[in-house]
Amino acid sequence: MKRYLLAACLVLAGLPGIASAEPELTLNLGFVGGAQAPEAIAMGQFAEEILDKTKGRIAIRPQGGGALGGDREVIEGVQLGIVDMTVVSTSIVVNFAPEFALFDIPFLFRDFSHAEAVLNGPIGQEMLKGLSDKNMVGLAFGGMGFRQLTNNVRPVKVPGDVAGLKIRTQQNDMHIAVWRDLGVLPTPMAIPEVYTALQQGVVDGQENPVGAIINNRFGEVQKYMSITDHAFTPLVLLISPNAHASLSDDDKQIFATAATNAMARNRKEVEAVMATGIDTLKSQGMTVNTDVDKAAFRTKLDTLYVEFAKRFGQDKLDAINGTK
Repeated sequence: MKRYLLAACLVLAGLPGIASAEPELTLNLGFVGGAQAPEAIAMGQFAEEILDKTKGRIAIRPQGGGALGGDREVIEGVQLGIVDMTVVSTSIVVNFAPEFALFDIPFLFRDFSHAEAVLNGPIGQEMLKGLSDKNMVGLAFGGMGFRQLTNNVRPVKVPGDVAGLKIRTQQNDMHIAVWRDLGVLPTPMAIPEVYTALQQGVVDGQENPVGAIINNRFGEVQKYMSITDHAFTPLVLLISPNAHASLSDDDKQIFATAATNAMARNRKEVEAVMATGIDTLKSQGMTVNTDVDKAAFRTKLDTLYVEFAKRFGQDKLDAINGTK
């Protein structure tokens, strides 16, 4: 965080350090994560590297905590050129690029390394290139980690345990369909609304990576967490076409490299949270169970997997499964 704060101060105040002159170009980078979120720390590193490698000519102004709007708003801002950059879950990008729903298939990735291999391989890179048709430029993929389920009603170990639970989901059609198929009452809701909804019993639970559960203080208003690992949440770093076009070829390469490095930093931060996160949530009074029958959950979704194969192509699903 010290490095993040230093970079932010240099960007915002133009203080001497990496560069003594005012930046020629300053780009705002909006996202919803708070200051301690892995993506916030990673974007701080991104800002620092850009300032350093361009010798102070270009500055990035990270603005987290939803300062520039929610996920959908900042993506729309990137498309319109109102927001220069954002780092956002691909589960929200789906609303603008439906093909990204591929990554929302439950139990698609074996682990973080498998997800990275797919995202940074031919399939992921082809999808990044396709964003240009949606008036966005994709710089790099990363990940928030695997999603876990929390609720205030009962521990969840088998599919039958989720029946009838009212669970907050992302504003994503596939997520809603998956939870409905499992017998859940899915309730789409923007993340800033979730804490109060849990506190007041509007919903019974929610599902997010451990880092997001901690950073949003859901452990304060939830009794049970089950390590379901039901979906991996990729991140993507986006820049508006106008901002990207304003960069020289050399600067575009600097941005691409810095984006890749930032996503590597993001993974380290996610893994650091995972290493201590369960103990943190237990200390807040949550009951955490790890003996979840994941195979039973996947079997319960067999009918949906037939639909996934039709929608995305069995060959693509096989390619993902075969990626090492």
